[in-house]
Parts: sequence; C-alpha cells; structure tokens
Amino acid sequence: MSRKSVSRKPEIFWNRRRKILFTVGAAFVYLLAVLAAGMLMSPERYGINYSAKFTAPCLEHPFGTDYMGRDMFFRSIKGLSNSIAVGALASAVSSLIALALGLTAALKGGIADRFVNWCVDLCMGIPHLILLILISFMMGRGGRGVTAAVALTHWPELTRLVRAEALQIRSARYVQASYRMGKTWFQVAKEHMVPQVLPVYLIGVVLLFPHAIMHEAAVTFLGFGFPAEIPAIGVILSESMDYITTGKWWMAVFPGLMLLAAVMLFDAAGENLKRLLNPNSGNE
Repeated sequence: MSRKSVSRKPEIFWNRRRKILFTVGAAFVYLLAVLAAGMLMSPERYGINYSAKFTAPCLEHPFGTDYMGRDMFFRSIKGLSNSIAVGALASAVSSLIALALGLTAALKGGIADRFVNWCVDLCMGIPHLILLILISFMMGRGGRGVTAAVALTHWPELTRLVRAEALQIRSARYVQASYRMGKTWFQVAKEHMVPQVLPVYLIGVVLLFPHAIMHEAAVTFLGFGFPAEIPAIGVILSESMDYITTGKWWMAVFPGLMLLAAVMLFDAAGENLKRLLNPNSGNE
C-alpha cells in the first residue's frame, strides 16, 4: 500500500496543470530576464574592439565576436531585448485593435459587421511580409516603422476569434435584459462581453507575441526595420550572412538559437494556456 502511494506521488505532483504552468512561467521568466538584461546593459559590453575581431567562441566570448570585435553574447542579448520590446508593444496594440473591432462587429452588426469583415479579408488577402514592408517603409523604417507595421498587421485572426465569441454571448438573456434596462452597446460590451471573451483574448495576445518577434526580425533582416547601428536580431543575422560562408558560423547560429528559443517558448506557452483555459479540456 505504501509503495503504491509513494510511486504515484511524482505523477500526481507533475500533473498536466503543473506542466502548463511551468511552461508559461518559463516563457515569461525568459522574456523578463532578457528584457531586463538588455535594458540595464552598458553599451561597453558590446562595444567595438578591433583587436578581438572574429574570435571563435571561448570562455571570454561564449558566442564569439563579429567583424568589429563586438561580443556576440552581449550583442545578441541586447538585440533580442529590442526585438522583445517591439514584439510586446506591437502585440498589445494589435490585440486592442482586435478586441475593439471584434466586439463592435458582433454587437453593432449590419454595416459595422460587414465593414470589419471586409477589413479582415483585405488585410489577410495581401501577403503578410509585403504588407509589413510597405507599412514600415511608409512610416520611415527604423524602430517606429517596424513597430507600426507589426502592430497594424497582426489583428485580423484575433478579431475573428473575438467576434465569434461575442456572437455566442450576444443572444444570452442577461445581455438582452441589459439592453431593456437602457444600457448602451458600449456598456454591454464593457460589463458583459469583455469578461466572457477575456480567456480567448489573453491566449491570442500570447500567441501574437512570437509572430510579432519573428516578423520584426524578418523585416529588419531585409533592411526595412532597425538601422545597422542599433543592435537587433535581424541586423545581427543580416550582417552574419556576409561572413558565414568564410567559416564564421557563430555569428548566425547563436543569435538565431536565442530568437528560436524565445519564439518556441511563447508558442508553447500560448498552446498550453489554450488547453488550460478551454473548458472542453478541463477533464483531460
């Protein structure tokens, strides 16, 4: 009896809910650690040092150095920190746009619903990368341009999800009773709709984040984002392409792995949050 109970303890402790919470926690710890390290880092850490250029990975320089002797470890952390900051801001703005449009389409209906659906179809009908480049170019490139491009192109799918959730709640009796009591559609949305669509909204925000980081890096890599003097993962990877064929593999591998780790962690966190907050999976 005692052996059986002891053997089940690890399984009970490391259940599905704890695994999900661990994955989500690890993703946010990684994000906060990189963001804080990049913001507090002195520029001297990744400054120019021609005497150490093209140094292979070693104890002094774990990620090696680039063609200017800049430490790739600290430069990658600073670059990923900039990418995370852009991704977080763009995800927040894009998710708020999706929430506002989705609720407006579901509650107002008619012309408003058709207009929102038309905007969604229009945005999704244009190739995403081309739309990102066009918006970034029109906004003057740089940090402002790439942030605006990512923020203005990641709302359509979340808008559809919010609209679908709101349509299911719109016909509920308590919502209809609120209308009869004289409340406006905005009050109904704030008091009844937002709390109900909040789980879907939060999952959408988390899943938007890795896409925002990847697209910021892609636009910067193609030369329409951050300028070369600002450390960013896209800039680092773009510069490494000129030297990777000469055997300087570390200039692309380590920054790429850091970006991949951030994207995969938050993608896993979003999928796990979906399982945790989905009532249909509560008994699995």
